Amino acid sequence: MRQPLTRSRPQAIISILDHAVRRETSHTQSTRVIGALVGVRSEDGFEAEVRSVFAIPHTETDEQVEVDVEYQKNMLALTLRAAPRESLLGWYTTSHELNNFSALIQNFFAHPETGTHPHPAVHLTVSTDPGLPIAVRAYISGPAAVGADRAGDSCFFVEVPHRLLHGDGERAALEAVAAAAATEARAAPLMSDIEALGHSVTTTVDLLDRVSDFVSSVLDEDREPNIALGQYLLNSLSLVPRVDSAGIEHDFNNHIQDVLMVSYLANTIRTQIDLAQRLATSALTISDKDDKKDGEDGKQERGGQRGGKRGGRGGGRGGGQPREPREPREE
Repeated sequence: MRQPLTRSRPQAIISILDHAVRRETSHTQSTRVIGALVGVRSEDGFEAEVRSVFAIPHTETDEQVEVDVEYQKNMLALTLRAAPRESLLGWYTTSHELNNFSALIQNFFAHPETGTHPHPAVHLTVSTDPGLPIAVRAYISGPAAVGADRAGDSCFFVEVPHRLLHGDGERAALEAVAAAAATEARAAPLMSDIEALGHSVTTTVDLLDRVSDFVSSVLDEDREPNIALGQYLLNSLSLVPRVDSAGIEHDFNNHIQDVLMVSYLANTIRTQIDLAQRLATSALTISDKDDKKDGEDGKQERGGQRGGKRGGRGGGRGGGQPREPREPREE
């Protein structure tokens, strides 16, 4: 029979840790937080992949636990609207303790109307103790043989294997986080592209040396052979293209030339854009100065014309040709 398996994306685990750090402790006695798991399942339902999570407000005391059901329904509807191919997988908490409240919440998430039925609900527990490694466990549940009055808060938890699923980009981010964890200041600078390339080459060479030492020790009968590991190495080597060192060097140099050409073109375009912006700014400045100068010249010309007209009117009255003297009248 196929065994159930749960996989989680790193962003889901980081979101759970962030929820634990930002938890509100003033209105509850609980030191744990809870939330919903969202992701995809395999066709047979035995494998589940947790891709995202969202927090659910809850209040927990020694006597009772209260969960905001309406908030959970609304957040689930919004999450599934953004990712229609995903579905509700179960719930998480930041404590490894399994008690009656855990069984009550588990039954809620496994209910036909509000949960993951007909598939079992996944319960993910993440430890957040300061100074200790992060431990993740996954559970599914089954009904426990109790009375009808205790069926709602009783179930039987079964631990299932859990794996952390990540790609190349996520692996680089996790390595950066791990490097920061090893320092006293809890901070580490990000590597440049060249430094990252050098680190990847160094890591690859170290892995090849480890594999070579393992194969040599097996051939020399210093170690016991591992059939599964040997088959995996054989399958991996069969996927590697057979290219000589000269061909690899030629392809690498061509790739470097392409990268340099793209970088040169990008710098040229950036320079042209900067030059065009400066020319446009200078043209606007010159046009503004010309407009101001034309305005000042127009004002001076209009002032001269007004003065000339006024002088002409004055000359008509008092200037011009001299008048002939008139003879005095006889009385």
